[in-house]
Parts: sequence; C-alpha cells; structure tokens
Amino acid sequence: MIDRIQNLIDEAQSFTTDSASELETFRIKFLGKKGLLNDLFADFKSVPNEQKKAYGQAINTLKATTQEKVNTLKERLETQPSNASSFGDLTRPGEPIHIGGRHPISLVKNQIIDIFSRIGFNVSEGPEIEDDWHNFTALNLPEHHPARDMQDTFFVQTNPDILLRTHTSSVQVRYMENNTPPIRTISPGRVYRNEAISARSHCFFHQVEGLYIDKNVSFADLKQTLQYFTTELFGKSKIRLRPSYFPFTEPSAEVDVYWGLETETDYKMTKGTGWLEIMGCGMVDPNVLENCGIDSKTYSGFAFGMGIDRIALLLHQINDIRLLSENDMRFLKQFKSSL
Repeated sequence: MIDRIQNLIDEAQSFTTDSASELETFRIKFLGKKGLLNDLFADFKSVPNEQKKAYGQAINTLKATTQEKVNTLKERLETQPSNASSFGDLTRPGEPIHIGGRHPISLVKNQIIDIFSRIGFNVSEGPEIEDDWHNFTALNLPEHHPARDMQDTFFVQTNPDILLRTHTSSVQVRYMENNTPPIRTISPGRVYRNEAISARSHCFFHQVEGLYIDKNVSFADLKQTLQYFTTELFGKSKIRLRPSYFPFTEPSAEVDVYWGLETETDYKMTKGTGWLEIMGCGMVDPNVLENCGIDSKTYSGFAFGMGIDRIALLLHQINDIRLLSENDMRFLKQFKSSL
C-alpha cells in the first residue's frame, strides 16, 4: 500500500502541462472530494498499527507534493502570455469608456487663464499656508486692519504669525520678490476666511488675481485689460469702474459689468439695476512695490482680483455656493459635456 502511494508521489512530481483544463483535471484527481487522497485517508483505519506511522507520513508527502505542483503550474500559466484566441472575437465593439467631467470651478478657472494667456500673462502659484509678511505687511495692511483679527482669518500659530492665506495677493508678493519687471502674471488659487457658511459665502473659495508691472503703466491700461476680459468671458463689453478702497492699490475701484435685465434671474442677481459687480482693481501702491524691492519711481503697475466661485455661479446659473464643495455627483454630472 505504501508502494502505491510512492508511485502516486512520483506521478505528481513528474506531471507537467500547459493547459489550464489538464491542470484542473489533475487537481480533481488527487485533491478533489472524490480524489485519491480522500480514498487513501479512508483506508487509513484498515492499515495495521505498526504501519500507520509510515502510511500517514506517505499520505502527507503525497498531499504536499500534489498541492505544490498545482500551485506552481497555476502560477506559471497565469504569468505566461495568452493566445489571441483566448480574447474571443477581436472584431466586436469595445466596451464604452466612462469619461468624467471637470468641476465647474476648474472650467471657469481654465477659461480665465486662457483669456489672459492670450495677452501675455503667465500663471504663478504659491503656498496656501502663509506668513504675516507676505499676506499682510508687504501688502500695506496696517497692524490694526480688521483682516488681521482672529475673527476674520484662520491662524495656524502666532508669534510668529502663520495663517491660511486670505487672498492670492501673497503669491504676487512672492513673484515680485523673485522676478524683475516687466511682470505680467495671474495667480489662481484657494483662499480661506473665517466666515459663516451660507448660500452666498463660504469659509474657503477660489480667487484669480492679476498683476502688471512695467514702466509708464496707467489706469487706462487697466481699463482696457478689464474691457477685453469681460468681453471675452461674459460677452458683455459695457463696464463701469466705481471708486473704492484697498490697502494695496491707490487709486482703487470696483468693476461692474452690465448684465442686462432680460430675465427674472437677471433682476435677482443685479437687484434690479442691470449692473453686476465682478471684481476689484487699482494701481499698485508705491509702498507695495518698495516692500518687494521694486523702484516705485521707475515702475508702476495695476492689479485686479476676482472670485472664481462667484463667476461660476453667474455663468452656470447656480444659486447656492455650497454646491461647489459638496461633491454631489448629481450636480457634478451636469458638467460632463464641458471641457
């Protein structure tokens, strides 16, 4: 009986195949429920006591040898290249590939970058965690300015002050420190402010800020640049600039575009005036230029900034800013057709 088991061990050791079906037949023959090993285990009780030890060792050797042979051949078959015929009909139509869509904020940001890149602006980026100098001091914000208050800004630590940037103007400061005029750059990115979350405001949102520094830059250059931008993005060429105040620009202005009063939505968005505020702008304050190592007597420039989220709401007629950050697939799938 032990001789029979030894013959089976020799058979298992010498077995080889390149066919998965033959390997499965071999496995069933030895290791299946009705296989040889189960039969041998069933015969164990009829073996004389003096032979049981040798018989048991022989069975265990056969089982281990067979299992190892199956695993080795199976691994070899899985790694070797398959024949083309195993893929079936190669002329049949392929499975459709489900392509995702871009986020509405990415769509608008890419539009804005594309518009300004046509007139020579490059893209600059910077860290979202900033220090006091780049976020406040270099931009001419005095120590008592409300933006420095804990109620309006997310501080990571104090002394020294490290915070989540409140605008992408900090990127412009870094760019001016590391580059010499002429400078023509836009800085898109995420910013953070300690505000209550509602349908019209959020604690984080996205901005694009632009900067142009060169000799003899005037307010007329700023107006023409904004005129070009609003015409390209909104298809609206009628704009107005209202006097305003920003610590880092002088003079400063708010930019309104004439949206019109054609629909009920237009009335709601413009509060019945037809004019819609889209951004702030102004001539760069000489103090900011000096803080960044640029001679304010030789160079001048303008800067502007706008919220990407708000423009996305306008362009896509979205009534709640929170939808942009909730990752609701029912909402995001509506933008799959956009590039």
